[in-house]
Amino acid sequence: MTSVKRTRALVSVHDVMPETLAQVQTALDLLVGSGAGPVTLLVVPGRDWDRTGIQRLHAWQDQGHRLAGHGWTHRVERFGGLAHRLHGLLISRRSAEHLALGRDAIPRLVARCHAWFPAQGLEPPSLYVPPAWALGELPRSALAALPFSRYEVLTGLIQSEGGAFKPLPLLGYEADTGPRAAILRLSNRLNRRLARIRGCVRVAIHPYDLGLLLASDLTRDLADYRYRVDYSIL
Repeated sequence: MTSVKRTRALVSVHDVMPETLAQVQTALDLLVGSGAGPVTLLVVPGRDWDRTGIQRLHAWQDQGHRLAGHGWTHRVERFGGLAHRLHGLLISRRSAEHLALGRDAIPRLVARCHAWFPAQGLEPPSLYVPPAWALGELPRSALAALPFSRYEVLTGLIQSEGGAFKPLPLLGYEADTGPRAAILRLSNRLNRRLARIRGCVRVAIHPYDLGLLLASDLTRDLADYRYRVDYSIL
């Protein structure tokens, strides 16, 4: 069993959008203060980006942070059915845009997401994380034909070439209500135990987490999991 100090932590900041850049910078400042290693920034390309926002992404990439694709708009206008509506109620609210799309539309969204980065002069990302970690009707067999080399889902990481899957425990902190906080505390407790067994854990930070109910849990985990690694090491 791996000690907490030697448990590898893959730290990501989700929902990088023009309207969250200040909060993302605050999270990065905290990470630097806690002994930051590589940080993966999940960028939502289809929002209202301006020159200043693009320059901020360039600066973060120049500082060594990794950019990843994170859907297109990160917003669902209509639910895709009963299962999607239940998923939204329990987990994703209106963020899981893959679940509102058919099998043919999802690959187009993923390809469009990837193409946006070099169009802005940014280094193309290798990682894609669907909003709410929900791939929807996109089978693993279809990933090899898409431009990203790895895909992160709720339970772990998928390599597009060959479809190899690596299960990885996940810690999350986006709790703005008491019930969500209780569910996440339970999930995080179980995943910390799994992390000791597997020797690796994902720490997923959302822009407003430091002002929500599990902020102290987040800062404590950042203090504990200081052995930071990049997704490419897996």
